[in-house]
Amino acid sequence: MATKKAPALKIMVLAGGISHEREVSLKSGRRVADALIGFGANVILREPDANLIDNIKKDKPDVIFPVLHGATGEDGALRDILDMVGVPYVGAFSSAARLAWDKSIAKVLISRAGLLTAASVTLPKETFRELDAQSVLTAVSSALALPLVVKPARSGSAQGVTLVKRMADLSRAMIDAFVYCDVAIVEKMIEGTELAISIIDLGAGPIALPAVEIVPTSGEFGYRERYTAGETNYYIPARLTKAISERAAKMAIEAHEALGLRHLSRIDLIVDKKGQPWFLEANVTPGLTETSLLPQAITAAGYDLGEVYYSLCEAGLRARK
Repeated sequence: MATKKAPALKIMVLAGGISHEREVSLKSGRRVADALIGFGANVILREPDANLIDNIKKDKPDVIFPVLHGATGEDGALRDILDMVGVPYVGAFSSAARLAWDKSIAKVLISRAGLLTAASVTLPKETFRELDAQSVLTAVSSALALPLVVKPARSGSAQGVTLVKRMADLSRAMIDAFVYCDVAIVEKMIEGTELAISIIDLGAGPIALPAVEIVPTSGEFGYRERYTAGETNYYIPARLTKAISERAAKMAIEAHEALGLRHLSRIDLIVDKKGQPWFLEANVTPGLTETSLLPQAITAAGYDLGEVYYSLCEAGLRARK
């Protein structure tokens, strides 16, 4: 864990941006900044705006902690800029972030690693239109069978995600997904226990924090259920047998490694009725708000948030590209 023997690190926390998840990012950034300040760090909270490079040169941070959700923070582009500027940072390098951020690519990499993920079809908006939308949807529903989950290939916080139980609702679900991305994934729904397993790596290899079992009162874990207190019940650790919990944790670490992620991630899984975990998606920059899952898992593991965030910054400082 972190040490205070050396002078406190000067850490720039990046939050905000222009994605659909701007407000969540601002909340996450403020929480991270407060936790780091509480641990004794010298923290500067900045937005990734037109003045970012000038601010980095002026502020001279030891390390940057990007807490940016959505495309501007998770698609790898910003990380390329940070590499060019030469400032170390917390989280995945740009190449890994770019692959994990695209759920359709992540599913391919996960499958190649021998991990289970639900059968799916990836449909770009252009293909969907050119091949006659209704014919495509009929073929998809026939091949995968209802219920289905439709989601944007590149988006977070469950924005644009729809659980489809009736064929009549599939077309609307596609339109909703295309609002957030020009590529949609139609995935076979796996029924079971939904888990979020956070991974942290402070330099000795990735470890899985206690699994968070997610039970939304509405039955669907959407944007409102994620960020409104009382809309979702969380069980930490998840109400699973030790054997199944260990199997899920092992899969989460293997997914983190298969995608080339580093320092932190959140791997979303679902455990079916037979106790088999299935990969849903990976989060390059997990939410760090008061209702987010990674902070809950850190606390449940008995760690201090500020100490863990500081340790991640120390790991980022050590692991220059």
